[in-house]
Amino acid sequence: AMAAMDSGVARMPIEDWDGYKEMLYKRLGSDDNILRSIINKAKQAPKKVVFAEAENLKVLKAAQQVKDEGIAIPILLGDVKRTKKLIEDNALQLTNVEIIDPRSEEQADRREKYGALFFEKRYRRGYNLYEAKKVMRERPYFGCMMVETGEADALISGLTRQYPNTIRPALEIIGTHHTAKKVAGMYMMLSKKGPLFFSDTTINFNPTEEELIDITLQTANAVRHFGIKPRVAMLSYSNFGSSMSPEANLVRNVVERIKEIDGELVIDGEMQAGVAFNQELLKENYPFSDLVSGSPNTLIFPNLAAGNIAYHLLQEVGGAEAVGPILLGMKKPVHVLQLGSSVRQIVNMVAIAVVEAQVKSNESHG
Repeated sequence: AMAAMDSGVARMPIEDWDGYKEMLYKRLGSDDNILRSIINKAKQAPKKVVFAEAENLKVLKAAQQVKDEGIAIPILLGDVKRTKKLIEDNALQLTNVEIIDPRSEEQADRREKYGALFFEKRYRRGYNLYEAKKVMRERPYFGCMMVETGEADALISGLTRQYPNTIRPALEIIGTHHTAKKVAGMYMMLSKKGPLFFSDTTINFNPTEEELIDITLQTANAVRHFGIKPRVAMLSYSNFGSSMSPEANLVRNVVERIKEIDGELVIDGEMQAGVAFNQELLKENYPFSDLVSGSPNTLIFPNLAAGNIAYHLLQEVGGAEAVGPILLGMKKPVHVLQLGSSVRQIVNMVAIAVVEAQVKSNESHG
């Protein structure tokens, strides 16, 4: 359409390009309305986002996209010369974007300051002052400290690092939100049935009853922040007491306790995944279920293996797009990318981080 306007072929000029894109997406039947909504919300108040792996071309392309679209204000961490060469070699337009090398002499004072602050947090947890300052040469630690001190609003990392190596600095420096007992990893799955939210898929191996309650409530709140009313299915291999095993009993107890904690949350279980999405089966066999009136959009798994396997299967076999992992329970926005994430996936995670930063900013001022 833009080419048609430029060439004079188009009969009517398009003034609202965002509205035009929305119309096209609806006509094409694309099922990522929620992503566009998140991106549009991010654009309303862009935040400073630290990219911890600036010497990666996909990261730089994503940084340019979020900058050009007004989603975020990128800050790049990496070797300045190598990063600038990569930008120039690929004709990227990032001339006004700040590039910081945590290892450089220019950042010595900052490392000193960050190290002292980090030592205050961890001096009784295995770090001496020398180690606290030395570790600030590492980008994940330096980036997390930028967020912690308010010099940035969010951190994106993990594209070329193992998950634990990125999440550890975040937990040590930023820590969990006062309302969260544990952190958890949630995936937004863009499926043929609409967006589905899977949790926990990345962090907690075998959550206890208390931990599963915490994971469920955090996940439900995250879904609400995306403007969606959560309908939660607590998954198991058992249906509403058909098994008295410890695993099934744990999930059943969680449901009962959450209904007491949050009476407005639509939640039921324990139940099998097939039953959760089969309305006819539910109505015939379990008419008492809170999910009889409509399918769930939020799935809580009993352990990490089940959640991780399920999201990979839906992604690879079911053709769903996975957005995440979205790290829940942190005091400030830190998100760890999947290894090998695409530019689109990085941009999506930046938009989510910005929206989360907006929410946390409103909470701190409210």
